[in-house]
Amino acid sequence: MRRLFTVLFFSYCLLLSTRLQAQSPQTAGLRRALAAARHDTTRVLLLADLSSTYRYSRFDSVEFYARKGLALARQIGYPKGEGRCLSRLGILTSERGNLPQALRIDLQALQLHEESHDWEGMARTFNQMGLLYHALEDYRPALAYYFQAKNLYEQHGVGDDSQLISVFTNLGASYEGRRQLDSAAYYLNKAYALTRQSGTVHQSCWGNPRPYVLRELGLLQASRGQDAQALDYYRQSARVAFPENDLRSACRAYQYMAELYHRRYQTDSSVYYARKSLALGQALPFVIGVVHTSKLLTSAFEAQANSDSTLKYMRVLRQAQDSLYNPQRIKQLDAIGFAEQQRLRQLEAEQRQTQARNRLFFLTAGLGFLILVSLLLWRNVRQQQRANRQLSALNQEITEQRDRLGQMLHELKTTQSQLVLREKMASLGELMAGVAQEIQTPVNNTRDLAGVSADLIEDLRKELAGLDVQMEDPGALNDKLLMLTQYQNSIIRSSQRAASIVRGMVEYAQSSPGPRQLTDVNAFVEDYLRLTYHDIRAKNRNFYAALLPTLDPAVGNLSILRHDLGRVLVSLFTSAFFSVQQRQLLAQEGYVPQVAVGTRSSPGHIEIWVRDNGIGIRASQLPMVFERFSPAKTGDNDLGLALSYDLITKGHGGTLTVESEEGEFTEFLITLPLTAPSEPTSVA
Repeated sequence: MRRLFTVLFFSYCLLLSTRLQAQSPQTAGLRRALAAARHDTTRVLLLADLSSTYRYSRFDSVEFYARKGLALARQIGYPKGEGRCLSRLGILTSERGNLPQALRIDLQALQLHEESHDWEGMARTFNQMGLLYHALEDYRPALAYYFQAKNLYEQHGVGDDSQLISVFTNLGASYEGRRQLDSAAYYLNKAYALTRQSGTVHQSCWGNPRPYVLRELGLLQASRGQDAQALDYYRQSARVAFPENDLRSACRAYQYMAELYHRRYQTDSSVYYARKSLALGQALPFVIGVVHTSKLLTSAFEAQANSDSTLKYMRVLRQAQDSLYNPQRIKQLDAIGFAEQQRLRQLEAEQRQTQARNRLFFLTAGLGFLILVSLLLWRNVRQQQRANRQLSALNQEITEQRDRLGQMLHELKTTQSQLVLREKMASLGELMAGVAQEIQTPVNNTRDLAGVSADLIEDLRKELAGLDVQMEDPGALNDKLLMLTQYQNSIIRSSQRAASIVRGMVEYAQSSPGPRQLTDVNAFVEDYLRLTYHDIRAKNRNFYAALLPTLDPAVGNLSILRHDLGRVLVSLFTSAFFSVQQRQLLAQEGYVPQVAVGTRSSPGHIEIWVRDNGIGIRASQLPMVFERFSPAKTGDNDLGLALSYDLITKGHGGTLTVESEEGEFTEFLITLPLTAPSEPTSVA
């Protein structure tokens, strides 16, 4: 009887939501405000908010109002409104499963938010970017974006509580996905308490987030094995979702109910709620929900040997998975994320340059002050000498006293001169100690800008060749462009030589192995892989490679020399990227550059391996790879591999080996003992 009442209530809510034409409670008020708005800027913001009211019900209305507001914002030059409307389009694109395009739109919106100092819009966009990685179950970057959104909401006092509740719920859901249930319970309970206490959740254009909070609380109870409490939360979520016209939350609630009944082997109930969830997911369309429910239905009917229904839902599952987990889109998403990291690092570099200029200014001002003090002292000394000469002429009787006073004065001047000289030398020593570090940025910038200039000259030559323009002496122009290209290449080589010299100075200056530190090896290896890839791409903008990390969670933490192991990883990754670049130049059909890295836990030691599908190394050259001047082609990394071998074997007490097949692959293997050697050897 209770189940029949629940079914009738859900059916009534579904009919009621259809009759209201998929409107949220806030839609009518925003329509009236839009009709009465007098200023275009107000109209843009209202169109963005009106688009948000259809966020989980009618995607065509989301797109209609967002694009209408975007066109008006661009027409009047209103970056804040343009960023808000772009952010709404990013929501729409992500729900339809095109995650790379959604990330591109969110990054454009984020830049507009920064220009207009729209903290609320920036926080909302960070929250959306976290959801993109959450959809792929990549919780580490998702949590980073959620915490950025949380900090913005709390620092700038945004009055829309529904947005802060959404961030708390997303944090809880991510920790639940990582199986950190205590952290998940903390944020979900915080979100639920704020939902019940807040007086603004019913006024927000985003609607009441209570359905979302309830269903995630249910999922937390299910993870703890409390099935009865979980079902109660799911039913509450579905019941409060329909008045808000939150079809997405209703779809998710039915999905979670179907999954719970499936685990309890209640197949009929599982199929019933899975079909309801799939119908709502396909109507939106909500691709993530379609993937989960169609997979559940496929499994259920396959167990019943119902081939027709199995084939039907398998087709739905295959189509949704192709849209959401397309490998090319995943690579695009990774590339866009790297581009955003590159932009943030460039901003940090500019800040460091500003700080360096400020330090130079203060140093110059201090030096000027010292010179002024020295001039004043010199002037005083001269005045004293003049007074002594006058006293000598007037009083011959105190000649002996005058001589002693002159001798003392001479010694004082000598001491003062020595003090000034020591001060200058100390300042010069500090300045020269920072030269090796400070010169790296302008040298790298010179190299990068010269490379960009060479590419631009090549593009210019191609465009001039395609233009139908009569020139008196086209050969002379081509010769000048060729000469300019040669000059740029010469600048690049000189910059690389200077960078190599400075890098050597810094490395030899940091020859001390330093203290061992307990380090998360998996995170350490993955960070250096991405940093090296970013550096390679900064030198060659057209180079791309698939990064394939396979990290064993059992590796855990290990006490290592972070600086030395980092130098080894950079050397191995650089060699791998050089190898795949060389094979890419052969233009082999279907070749995709790949660099894989992995970790393994073994008794008494751990292993780190780096494998690429590049040109490989000849069998005759393998025994000489780790020699100082190896004949094997590893770019400009020959000395780096020799140094890496010494750092691993002498500094860490481990081993470094290599296996390779020419034209197929190269694999380096590092083994590190779990127990550190008592006295590690310093390797420069």
